[in-house]
Amino acid sequence: MQLEIGKIYTGKVKGITQYGAFVDIDGGGTGMVHISEIANTYVSDIREHLTENQEVKVKVIGINEAGKASLSIKKAVENNGQQEQRDQQRPPFQKRRNDAPRRSKPNIWEPKKQTPPSEMTFEDMLAHFKQSSEDRMCDIKRSTDRKNGTRRK
Repeated sequence: MQLEIGKIYTGKVKGITQYGAFVDIDGGGTGMVHISEIANTYVSDIREHLTENQEVKVKVIGINEAGKASLSIKKAVENNGQQEQRDQQRPPFQKRRNDAPRRSKPNIWEPKKQTPPSEMTFEDMLAHFKQSSEDRMCDIKRSTDRKNGTRRK
């Protein structure tokens, strides 16, 4: 069977290395899941997420000239969740992502609250001075670069 990019297959983990896991796809050969494609969270040790001979669903995300397949577990899980959502015929706005609670107000950027100088420690005042000084220096450099007609590359 020929593997197709974008399709989801079932396979067994055959080997685990520091940088990924090798998965034997049912009837389709072997591919590798890079450590960054195992889970949506940071993975420091692959063995915390996978074990040898474990069955996993993988999505083929690429095949190089040598015929080696690049696989993703996290994209297979995302697509599987989207398929289940379509099967249940729910509008996308009703589905919660990662069961996170809905926000009551929109996420709007607000500037960092400034503490009054009387409540600041010496280290806080020094950090504030360094930051404002750096901002001023960048503004001066930017304005002189514009005046001189030079641009950074």
